[in-house]
Amino acid sequence: MLDPKQFDEMAKRFSESLPSGLRDMQQEVEKNARVALQSAFNRMELVTREEFDAQAKVLARTRERLEALEARIAALEGK
Repeated sequence: MLDPKQFDEMAKRFSESLPSGLRDMQQEVEKNARVALQSAFNRMELVTREEFDAQAKVLARTRERLEALEARIAALEGK
């Protein structure tokens, strides 16, 4: 999941880009933008780089283990 501070920063940048007439409602716009961004990102099921890297390491270890087991089976079948 993304850091909530990132949503706050994106919402703030969005509200600052609004025309001056809408800036009077800046806090409400920031809040609504933050909620909309969080909802959109949650639907995309994004992961952080750290989560991705951790899963990549797990996958690499699993592949190594599978290859070792396959070699062991082949050796046992060859007897």
